[in-house]
Amino acid sequence: MILVLLSYLGGVLTILSPCILPVLPFVFARAGQPFVRSSLPLLLGMAITFALVATLAAVGGGWAVHANQYGRIAAIVLLGLFGLTLLFPTLSDRLTRPLVALGGRLSQSAGNGQSATSSIVPSFLLGVATGLLWAPCAGPILGLVLTGAALQGASSQTSLLLLAYGLGAATSLALALLIGGRVFAALKRSLGIGEWIRRALGAAVLLGVAAIAFGLDTGALTQLSLASTSGLEQRFLNRLKPASAGDAPIVNATSTLPIEGKLPPLDGAVEWLNSPPLTAESLRGKVVLVDFWTYSCINCLRSLPYVRAWAEKYRDQGLVVIGVHAPEFAFEKNLDNVRKAVQDLGITYPVAIDNNYAIWREFGNQYWPAHYFADAQGNLRYHHFGEGEYEQSEMVIRKLLAEAGHKLAADGNFVSVDAAGVGKAADNADVQSPETYIGYSRAERFAAPGGAIHDQAAAYSTPAKLDLNSWSLSGSWVVKDEKAVLATAPGRITFRFHARDLHLVLGSGSSDKPIRFKLTLDGQAPGENHGVDVDAAGLGSVSGQRLYQLIRQSAQSGDIQDRTFEIEFLDPGVEAFAFTFG
Repeated sequence: MILVLLSYLGGVLTILSPCILPVLPFVFARAGQPFVRSSLPLLLGMAITFALVATLAAVGGGWAVHANQYGRIAAIVLLGLFGLTLLFPTLSDRLTRPLVALGGRLSQSAGNGQSATSSIVPSFLLGVATGLLWAPCAGPILGLVLTGAALQGASSQTSLLLLAYGLGAATSLALALLIGGRVFAALKRSLGIGEWIRRALGAAVLLGVAAIAFGLDTGALTQLSLASTSGLEQRFLNRLKPASAGDAPIVNATSTLPIEGKLPPLDGAVEWLNSPPLTAESLRGKVVLVDFWTYSCINCLRSLPYVRAWAEKYRDQGLVVIGVHAPEFAFEKNLDNVRKAVQDLGITYPVAIDNNYAIWREFGNQYWPAHYFADAQGNLRYHHFGEGEYEQSEMVIRKLLAEAGHKLAADGNFVSVDAAGVGKAADNADVQSPETYIGYSRAERFAAPGGAIHDQAAAYSTPAKLDLNSWSLSGSWVVKDEKAVLATAPGRITFRFHARDLHLVLGSGSSDKPIRFKLTLDGQAPGENHGVDVDAAGLGSVSGQRLYQLIRQSAQSGDIQDRTFEIEFLDPGVEAFAFTFG
């Protein structure tokens, strides 16, 4: 119920976002007509269609995306025709005759007045078309709903959350329409310019259609927006989000661990590494730690040294560690990439390749990393999401082993991990920059003039000044849904950040040769502030799809300042996915 309310509130806030601007002319074009027979059907049609299309887009894969594109084109044509009918009344009369006739027949059969049905049906159809066009900004709330749908599969809850989001947007539009409708009526009465208003609305509709057709609804309008709701949405999300790492119960030597359920099935993995396939039944008698991870996730890489240490220390005392590799990016589904990562990271315990999120769904998981602890009877007894609290997790392991009758080693010390490189713990006191995606499906704070052009090569330039946590491209890039690909070398990415460490998930695409790069920090070579994947002169190369540590500042905690990072790629074809910080 909380998530439904949260989705509804997120939809209400959509009226303050730039993505709603192209829809407003279509809504306000109905302002001069009765709300119940005209505007309400339009808003309901818009909300219902959005929920249906968004559900398909979230869980249906590429075919649904293509179907949505065809629906978008059809809707553009339909609403363009609507704009023309407002501009030219004679065209409106001709085109609406069949609808009026149909409305008359429907109203006769239902025993209602002709005007009601002939108004409701076209209005609802226009709402359907508007719903196809409406592409709400992917703020944290809608992003949570769509990500959960994509990862956990189709469900009635997904559709309910999306419908709640659409109804929230319809509610705020309805309020604006009621107020706007009174202004509209007053203008008609006092000035007698109803026909000019009608034509002005028609022109506004056509401008809106043109903006959507040329992609300005997701590009320039975002840059011109006077209001952004992402911060407010994020605050709602932080207050009402599901349990996170900090919500795990405190464990000590006298704690009693509750039973949280049964260890779910481990079926559905496309392949197992370092082990034959394991089942929940075959693990009875063992204490089991299930670690959901993915190899380009910085949070996973920082917790991995502890998971490896637990697997080694307690293996002979009855602990089985299972890594469930659930990919975030498409390249992480490549088995060869995962095999290489497992080898490079020194992982020797069993790893289940969960490319289809089958195990993920069985656990109802939502996080990377996520640790689930099961006892020797196959009961889940504890969970922990995210990094940190490693001693507490290890205490859980020791308690479950003791319950199972396994004799623990004489030393009661916790594992000691002195991680370096990417695995070193984050300096959380100085991290003021969030994980930032580059592909247009989840990109935020992209500062290049004009916004991103989707799925085609375009020239970008970096503004003279970047605000903190803003970033830009320069050169010729193809911005895709989850990455940006350099079309022609050279090309640069610039980011204004505040953190000790800067990482960038990169890939070399189809190139057989390493892709060279050179980076600077505030316009200078990084020197002693270079990361493990670059030298002091700022030189390095991309030779695989993974996370690259590019900056690790040598300053003491508390001395970190806002810095400008810039990386220049000297060869084409590089793929850039996401920035992370530590």
